[in-house]
Amino acid sequence: MGKKVTIQDIADALNLSRNTVSKAINNSGGLAESTKIMILEKAVEMGYKQFSYVKAVAREQNQAIAGLTAHSGEIALFTTAYQRRESHFASLLLDKFQKEVSQFGFTLVTYVLLNDNLKSLTLPPNFKKDKSCAIVCIEVFDKAYADMVCGLGLPVLFIDGPCYKHGRSVNSDLLIMGNFTEIQQFIHEKAAQGLTRFGFIGDHTHCLSFYERYAAFRMAVNEEGLKYESKFVLLPADRNLVQMREMLCGLDEYPDCFICANDFNAIDAMMILKSIDPDLLKKVRFLGYDDSHESRIFTPSLSTVHIHTQSIAFAAIQLLMTRMQYPSMEYRTVHVATDLILRESTEF
Repeated sequence: MGKKVTIQDIADALNLSRNTVSKAINNSGGLAESTKIMILEKAVEMGYKQFSYVKAVAREQNQAIAGLTAHSGEIALFTTAYQRRESHFASLLLDKFQKEVSQFGFTLVTYVLLNDNLKSLTLPPNFKKDKSCAIVCIEVFDKAYADMVCGLGLPVLFIDGPCYKHGRSVNSDLLIMGNFTEIQQFIHEKAAQGLTRFGFIGDHTHCLSFYERYAAFRMAVNEEGLKYESKFVLLPADRNLVQMREMLCGLDEYPDCFICANDFNAIDAMMILKSIDPDLLKKVRFLGYDDSHESRIFTPSLSTVHIHTQSIAFAAIQLLMTRMQYPSMEYRTVHVATDLILRESTEF
C-alpha cells in the first residue's frame, strides 16, 4: 500500500502553506476560486483521501447518465433546512448537491416542507409526481412522513434520516456521515490523558445522526471502562435553550468533557456555562460536530468533527443515479468518513 497523502504533501507539491490547502479542501472560504480549483485538482491527482475516488465516481456517473437520458428531468428535493436561520451542514450540502445535479443535466427543484405538511402527511402543493424522476430528502426526520415518501413509487434517497430504534430508518437508500469513529477516537485519546468523566448534550431522538453520536459516546465510555453517569447526559429538545439552561444549572458538578450532538448544542451550552461562571470553560471541555463557521469564531474555538460535504454530494449523485437505473436493487446505506478537529475547547 502506498504512502498516505496528507495535506502537507499537497502543500509541498504546490509550494503553498498547509493552511491554504486546508481551507480549499474544507471549503472554509477566503481563497480565490482559481487557487481553490488548483488545489482540489492536485488533491485528486495525488490521491488524497476522499478525493481519490472522484474520477472513478465521475466515470460511473457518466455511464449511469447515458442509460437515463430518455428519462432525465426533474429531481425533487424535499427539505425543512430552509426553515433554519443558521448556516449548518444541510445548507452547505444543498449548495454542493445542486451544482452536481445540474452538471449531469437534471433540474433540481426544492420543495420546503412546512409543519402542516409533516403533520398531515401531505405533499407540497406544487409537487407533481409525474414530473419527478426521483426524490432526495435532506433534514426530513419525521418517521411517518419518511415512510409516506418512500411509498410513492419513485427512487428516493435520504441524506440522514429519522431516528428509529427498532428497524431501518427509511425504506430507501440512505447516505449519512460517519458518526462513530471520531467520537470514539476522541474519548479514547482523552481517557489516555487521564480524563474519566464524560457527558453528552443533545436531543438524541432528533435524527439518526444524533442517535449514532449518542451511541458512539455510550460505546466509547463503556470500552474505556469508565463510569456512565446519567446526570451528565442532558437530552433537551432540539435548540430548546430554556430547557438546556435548566439542566445545566441543575448540576452540582460538571464532567471533564461534554460530547455534543452538533456545534450549535455545544456553543449554546458553552454560552450558558460562561454566563454562570466564565472560569467553567477552563475546566469543562466541549466537542461539537459539523465544523460550522460558528465553531471557528467562538471563544474558545470549538473542537469539532468536520463533515466533507463535497464527498457527500458526490456519493449522493452516485447512489441516486444507480437507483434510478436499477430501481429493484437492495437498499444501500453509505457512510462518508469525517475528520476530528481539535481546538481550544478541549486542548487544556
